[in-house]
Amino acid sequence: MNWAEAGFEVLGRHVAWADLVGNVCALATLWLAMKRTIWTWPVQFAGSVLLFAASISAHITGNALKQVLFGALAIYGWVRWSRGSRGGAPLAVRSATGRERVALVAVLAAGTVAVALLFGFLNSRGLNVSWAPWPDAYIFVGSAVATWAQGRALVDFWLLWVAVDLVGVPLAFRSGLVVSGTVYAVFFVLVLIGFRDWRRESRALEAVTT
Repeated sequence: MNWAEAGFEVLGRHVAWADLVGNVCALATLWLAMKRTIWTWPVQFAGSVLLFAASISAHITGNALKQVLFGALAIYGWVRWSRGSRGGAPLAVRSATGRERVALVAVLAAGTVAVALLFGFLNSRGLNVSWAPWPDAYIFVGSAVATWAQGRALVDFWLLWVAVDLVGVPLAFRSGLVVSGTVYAVFFVLVLIGFRDWRRESRALEAVTT
């Protein structure tokens, strides 16, 4: 057993330390995002490294690739938020424009189809990269789009996370990642709270600007 598989038993189920600590970081990331603090991004990066290891051990290719992308997007978000809050100013959040929303949905739909077909092709070649190509692809692309929108401080990124969690929760439990499944369920509640708070802040900023 390697370090990524090391863990303990709870009610007859194996809980990997990498999965547990990585998801603690993921929960912390969401809480920090609600507070709009720059610490959101280094914590997300650390969680991505741990969850990548846990996903590889559980043979969930889509989730593993998602964590690689999360690591890269954490760096992107760190840079964007650092610029947006330069001089100690609070991060300015806003709602996406109609054109941006269409673009987000279009990328989510097209990206899901493309990645699912890629996973299916690789499976047919005997590589077995994913036992559930379509939900894996949806989670991968949806998470990427949501994190990119978060980096740009768009209120709508919270709604994208809701859409991802609706698939991510059952998939994690079916894959044996009990901690991930439980955390995703908690995410759903926190995401709704975060959406409420960010939308309220966005409307206040828009009112001041107007």
